Parts: sequence; structure tokens; C-alpha cells
Amino acid sequence: MPRPETVSSVTERDLVAAARARDAAAIRTIVRQNNRRLFRIARAILKDDGEAEDAVQESYVRAFTHLAEFEGKSSLATWLTRIAINEALGRVRRRRPTVALDEVSPRGRGATVVPFPLVAAQPDPERAMAQHEVHAMLEQAIDALPDAFRVVLVARVIEEMSVEETAELFGLKPETVKTRLYRARAQLRRSLEAKFGPLLTETFPFDGARCEAMAGRVLARLAAMS
Repeated sequence: MPRPETVSSVTERDLVAAARARDAAAIRTIVRQNNRRLFRIARAILKDDGEAEDAVQESYVRAFTHLAEFEGKSSLATWLTRIAINEALGRVRRRRPTVALDEVSPRGRGATVVPFPLVAAQPDPERAMAQHEVHAMLEQAIDALPDAFRVVLVARVIEEMSVEETAELFGLKPETVKTRLYRARAQLRRSLEAKFGPLLTETFPFDGARCEAMAGRVLARLAAMS
């Protein structure tokens, strides 16, 4: 007896069928559902925002023009991700043909970004600038990881894929995924400690306008008590 179909599988099949007929709404839905994952994976391979965006666009065009080849053996997201990986790797090979990428070549899901420092309820230019700088340093540290470690870190930590999903996408054994993630985290931790260690004494700043405002309030309170 066949298994009952789930709502999600019916929805995906309907989306694919509509996209094959070039239904604009279906295509937009598929793109919106997969944009972040495809960009992050392509960005992990290419280490360049603009080129990663181009690679994702080319991947979508290739996918939608060959949608008849999607057999549903894997999820649509997995199928699209494989196309994006192949496109990104092809660009790396064309850009640096002497670089071996065997360790990240594929064989064959969104994430929550925790802001640091925490964002205040009201816009705070100083905190916004600090947050931007922290994000930039974090991205630089991730970019500095070896290719094989970086793609696994992005897949497992940033995109929150399972060990099995990551192993399937990159043609690795689950144990290899775990080992590379462990080493990526260790290397990233060392890099961030070197970058942020000297900055710890400057955390929780209370200067500039906030300092002056405090002085003004204290003086006002003292004047009121006179």
C-alpha cells in the first residue's frame, strides 16, 4: 500500500510542475525558498559575494531549463544545491586551474544569525558599526579556512544541514564531515581569539555621547538637590 503523501511533498511537486510550465509565481517561490542556502554554499566555495551571486543566478537558469531532469529522488533544495556547487567549482577551476578541489567536489537546508554585540531596541550607530566590524572579521576568518573545512562549516553550522545531508552533497563519509567540522571550528576559534583577544578590554563601551549624557544627568540631579 503506498504511503500517504505529505503536504510538503505535494506542495513541492506542484511547484515543480508549475515551474516547468514557466509559471512566474512558482519560479519566484522556488528562488525565494532556496536563495540563502545556494548563496551561502556558493560563497563558501568562491569566497566572493559578486561571483557567488552570479553563480547562483546561473544555477537557477540551468535548473529551470533542465527541470524535466528533476526526478524527485532527492528534495528540490538538494538538487538545486548540487547544481550550485558544480557551478561554483567550475568557476574556481576556470579561475585557478592548478588548484585541486578533490576534497570538496560533490558526488551526487534556514539558519539563524545571532548578532554580536546584541542589537539595542533603539538604533545605536556605535553598536551598528561594531556589529558590522564583527561580521566582517568573522567572514574573513571563515574565508581563511581551507576549502574542505570551509564548505563543511557553512553547510553544517550556518545552513544547519545534517551530517547526512552534508555528506551526500559533497560525496563524503559522515565521519569525514564530523572530523572536518571539528577541525574547522578549532581553527576558527584560534583565529577569532587572536583577532578579538585584544578587543575584550574595549567591550561594553560607555563613552562619547552616552558618557556626556550621564554627566549632564548627574549635574542636573545635583542642581535640583541644591
